[in-house]
Amino acid sequence: MTEAENIRQVEQCGADWIGFICYNRSPRFVPSAPSYLPQRAKRIGVFVNACYDDIMQRADELGLQGVQLHGSEPPSLCRTLQMEGLAVIKAFALNHADELNTTTEYADACDFFLFDTPCAGHGGSGRMFDWQLLHHYQGSIPFLLSGGLRPESVDTLAAFAHPRWAGIDLNSGFETRPGLKDAAALGYFMTQLRKKLSIHI
Repeated sequence: MTEAENIRQVEQCGADWIGFICYNRSPRFVPSAPSYLPQRAKRIGVFVNACYDDIMQRADELGLQGVQLHGSEPPSLCRTLQMEGLAVIKAFALNHADELNTTTEYADACDFFLFDTPCAGHGGSGRMFDWQLLHHYQGSIPFLLSGGLRPESVDTLAAFAHPRWAGIDLNSGFETRPGLKDAAALGYFMTQLRKKLSIHI
């Protein structure tokens, strides 16, 4: 997210985490700290192949509690960031079930995995991948679902089940333009999804 008032609105909707893109090739790039930063929601910095020093500089500037890594970052960097007190979310783009094997070497280095749709860039494709692939995931690290989620995804999400599924990553499907969220649509979606999920629990 990029604009102070929009950040405040989304936090008031009940978002648990709010992301700040720290990858300068993204149209959502945040070059400096907005005038309002979340007070309740956790602040997550999103990086692509950034070095340790750059990540820690942005973590200090934005007061990050966690990082989401979308490049080819090694497990050693993930462990180092954990030692600095940051929660680590490692993203994996999935085409085939055997690509889940890539997560094994990160099993002791991450707090969450994020499963996303492959695309030419690094996330933000706006398309869903085949969630059936995740039935092959037997790891111990909880995961987040991403890729193509939008207001009409409530029923599809409510029908999905996996013992390690921990949350969702909402982005382009709720934007009025890159970096600016439709807070009303987002709030309604989260209310409806929580109602649906409570019925299934």
